[in-house]
Amino acid sequence: MTQRFLILILSIQFVSCTKQIVTKGFLIADETQATSIYVDSNCDPLIFWAAEELSKDIERITGAKPNVIKTKTQKETGIYIGEAKDGLLTTLTTSNNSLLGKSEAFSIQNTQQNIVITGSDVRGTVYGIFELAEQLGVSPWQWWADVVPLKKEKLQLELPEKGIVQSPSVQYRGIFLNDEDWGLQPWAAKTFDTETGDIGPKTYEKIFQLLLRLKANTIWPAMHPCTQGFFTVEGNAGMAEKYHMVIGTSHAEPMMRNNVSEWDHDFGKYDYSTNKKRINEYWQYRIAEIKEKNVNTIMTLGMRGIHDSGMEGISSLAEGMAFVDTIMTTQRTMLSNTLEKPITQIPQVFIPYKEVLDIYNEGLEVPEDITLMWTDDNYGYIRRLSNEKEQKRIGGSGVYYHLSYWGRPHDYLWLSTTQPGLIWYEMSRAYANGARKIWIANVGDIKPGEYGMEFFLDLAWDINSIDESTIHEHLIQWSDREFGTEIANEIAMVMEEYYRLAFLRKPEYMGWSQTEPTTPTGITDFSNQRSKDRIAAYDMLYKKTDSLQSLLPQEKLAAWFQLVAYPVKGAALMNRKFLYQQLALTEKNEADKAAYIKKSEEAFNTIEELTAYYNKELIGGKWNHMMSMAPRNLPVFAAPESHKPNIDTKRNFNITFKGEAKKASGFKTSKGNWKTIEGLGYSTQAITLFPLSNILFKNEQPWVEYEFDVEQAGAYLFELRCLPTHSNTFDHEIRIEIDGERLAPITLNTKGRSDQWKENVLRNSTVVKVPVQVGKTGKVALKVYVNQTGIVLDQVALYPADSPHFYELPIMD
Repeated sequence: MTQRFLILILSIQFVSCTKQIVTKGFLIADETQATSIYVDSNCDPLIFWAAEELSKDIERITGAKPNVIKTKTQKETGIYIGEAKDGLLTTLTTSNNSLLGKSEAFSIQNTQQNIVITGSDVRGTVYGIFELAEQLGVSPWQWWADVVPLKKEKLQLELPEKGIVQSPSVQYRGIFLNDEDWGLQPWAAKTFDTETGDIGPKTYEKIFQLLLRLKANTIWPAMHPCTQGFFTVEGNAGMAEKYHMVIGTSHAEPMMRNNVSEWDHDFGKYDYSTNKKRINEYWQYRIAEIKEKNVNTIMTLGMRGIHDSGMEGISSLAEGMAFVDTIMTTQRTMLSNTLEKPITQIPQVFIPYKEVLDIYNEGLEVPEDITLMWTDDNYGYIRRLSNEKEQKRIGGSGVYYHLSYWGRPHDYLWLSTTQPGLIWYEMSRAYANGARKIWIANVGDIKPGEYGMEFFLDLAWDINSIDESTIHEHLIQWSDREFGTEIANEIAMVMEEYYRLAFLRKPEYMGWSQTEPTTPTGITDFSNQRSKDRIAAYDMLYKKTDSLQSLLPQEKLAAWFQLVAYPVKGAALMNRKFLYQQLALTEKNEADKAAYIKKSEEAFNTIEELTAYYNKELIGGKWNHMMSMAPRNLPVFAAPESHKPNIDTKRNFNITFKGEAKKASGFKTSKGNWKTIEGLGYSTQAITLFPLSNILFKNEQPWVEYEFDVEQAGAYLFELRCLPTHSNTFDHEIRIEIDGERLAPITLNTKGRSDQWKENVLRNSTVVKVPVQVGKTGKVALKVYVNQTGIVLDQVALYPADSPHFYELPIMD
């Protein structure tokens, strides 16, 4: 969703939309007439398709459908569309020369009493068409989330004086369909793509259309055992060619091969040390097929085990490094020979993920033209970024980022709750450190991750479209486009609180259980009072969701349910289920205990009802089998009576905080360029150093200083809550200074999948507790020094050393 300009609905009498130009803009249509759309006679079929889609979009808004006319010469006043090289546009616009030679760029101008959309190439032209559609109030999610545009009697577009000119920040921008077993695959197989009985060309066509509206160009297809390999399904490759999509594959699928579906164990082991000849033949077959079908690809090199497992046949990092070097050399020779191109002209990526990152860090030499694709730790915190030397590589770098995940310590496959502020911070930091070649978001089943996916792709398209102070504004604009200006601010506030509460603890983690191996659910770390506060916060969102829904027209209700009501209510109900159960277990009054048990059971039953409505009744069953309320059937999703946690009889559930807690943004003085990131952290006002590029401070270190009021001298704990971000070399470090006395440095980073890392990512916080001796009453100054950029401070507190543990610092605004 890009910044939208004013769309005016005029009440003046419409005379002739093909001849009359309203003074302040371009009048496109009313209920009976619409200006024509002209495209070059020799335009690419994809441009003509997009122009037809624009015509249908205008009809949905006004009831009048513009004609789409192919022509070589200028006709009457209208909307003219074409590539910069097209003769049709040469007399209409001066932007042609500035676009020639660029990739995927476009301009939209109001010139000579026409709207002129000019693209530097086919995709750029299509993006320009859909940018105009969005300017008119059409959501990219009109099919995927049933967002019906608001009806308008008259439709007029007002552009800035110099028009709109855009081009991508990141070259390859897209999504990874993953963990599709409980949503996308059964929905496609049983409801939408029944002819294929799987995620086939009909499904991919809708996905590709969505990606074009979101200005994306790349997809990693679904690849779980429940889904057939992309290239093995007739029509998939042809659909990618039709929509000019770039096909890539994940870290576990080198050379465009979906191993879980395509590797036949009759071939032998998938072990390069013992079965090199057969594996090479297996790869070679796919490359030849890609050439024959003319598929646009970005090729993943290297090797891992089948599915998401480690490479077979190696016993040490040194051995793994030698294997990967040999494998990549062989793969590059295959590609160059088969595709008959210099290897530097074939897009390739190497993805150092899990054990492959260890191999890379051991000293693996990756050819300069290969893109290094870094990954997050599966929970939204990017594990490594290019250093100064790596940023000079010809192939550049990119990021594979999770908005959905299956694995340890716990899945988050049900609801999409990654805080937009975190997406902004991590991806902006990646861009600042050179990751500009390829961005891929793991979006699971697409639904219900619509907003997070769009936010990610908006940044990929234009990194400057959102900054640290406009994250909430983006949410308001999205709410405005989907549901109207009147309630956009209130919707944005609901969603921001939804993301904040989930940042404290995702709904999928409320059982305090883990997986791989799977453990039983248990009691939360919230005190009873904080449990009640959390229930109250979710109850407020639940009620607000219902009150806002009552203000919506009937045609908006389906989209509302998918984009707002189901995720907000689902999260609220999962919290009610566990928190009311905990209150029941700790309650001594039998009547109150019974009331809590009933509320816990009602919460589970309501999740069942909402999910059944999503699948069976919404849009007449259009999304049947898309929504599962229990992906992988983990214990957290079970009915309350199946949860029988043990109560620690020594634990005090009625603790009271006796110190002083602050948002990290509430510092008194500072040194360094500290900025607040809107909507990030428990506080929604976490702070970090700018610029976001990696900088190590060897001498003078930046700091922030906080002031606390102390009523009694004695032993205290200074607590600092940071986000569990990573540095390339595990050396994030802070140092505390109390009233001028500087204490020993503290390392923040965890390494690998340690128990501490698991705890940190499940709660989105690295907790540092520093014992301090306060020898006076009154004001106490505490400074926090940092040794480099990339450290994010969220909350701070000072409290007596004998205070009990708190899951979150209870800051009172």
